[in-house]
Amino acid sequence: MNIGDAAKRSGVSAKMIRYYEEIGLIKASRRANGYRDYDESDVSVLQFIRRTRDLGFSLDEASSLLALWRDRKRPSREVKRLASQHIEDLERRMREMRAVVRTLKTLADHCHGDERSDCPILDDFAAATMKKSARKRPPA
Repeated sequence: MNIGDAAKRSGVSAKMIRYYEEIGLIKASRRANGYRDYDESDVSVLQFIRRTRDLGFSLDEASSLLALWRDRKRPSREVKRLASQHIEDLERRMREMRAVVRTLKTLADHCHGDERSDCPILDDFAAATMKKSARKRPPA
């Protein structure tokens, strides 16, 4: 099947399929005319990659998981280790995002949101920028 059909069947855009081929996640066979040719196993691989990406795995992690999926003699502990690491990373990022939300809510609660020009949100952003600039200056 051509790349358009593989894209429709896998849910992965043709552009991403080309990229996955470029980075070595998938290798399509070529027809005599040079066009890519995909089969059912290629579509399965693309669906597998899409699912890992939908769950937030990086391309490197997706590549590792794909290698494990292809290796029928693999120990499942390696798969679980990768999934557990990903869970820890997601939980850390969620904690960070909750902290960001709390900070923004506090700032928004202190902003009048009217015709006045003073704004605690912008003041906070500016203060953070000034703190960074001060840290970058060499001592006198």
